[in-house]
Amino acid sequence: MTTIENDRRYTKDHEWTMVDDGDSTVLVVGITDYAQSQLGDVVMVELPEVGDSVDQGEVCGAVESPKSVSDIFSPVSGQIVAVNEELLDQPELVNAQPYDEGWMLKFRMDEPKQLDELMDAAQYKAFVEEGDD
Repeated sequence: MTTIENDRRYTKDHEWTMVDDGDSTVLVVGITDYAQSQLGDVVMVELPEVGDSVDQGEVCGAVESPKSVSDIFSPVSGQIVAVNEELLDQPELVNAQPYDEGWMLKFRMDEPKQLDELMDAAQYKAFVEEGDD
């Protein structure tokens, strides 16, 4: 069964987002439990550079498994302020802890209102269930 955390917002591309504890203008981003289960064993994570600016919907990284390579799309516009460098040596953290140690990026949001465009947990659950039919 797929875990969906209630304290996050979700994209149709199966990324999760959460406002950072230390700074309300920073958004933490990763891929969902559903996404990692569909990919299978993650063998490589490609992350952007700190300081890069990205637009909402723009590719900002990739996750590779034996099955496929999947792009990571920016859920909001902003500047990358941190990347999870542990994933470069331990990409399996994405499978083991997608909502915790498997986080990927932190953005300083240009437009915090873009968060309102993302799904809450209930909407994401319905979205995933529709896709499984």
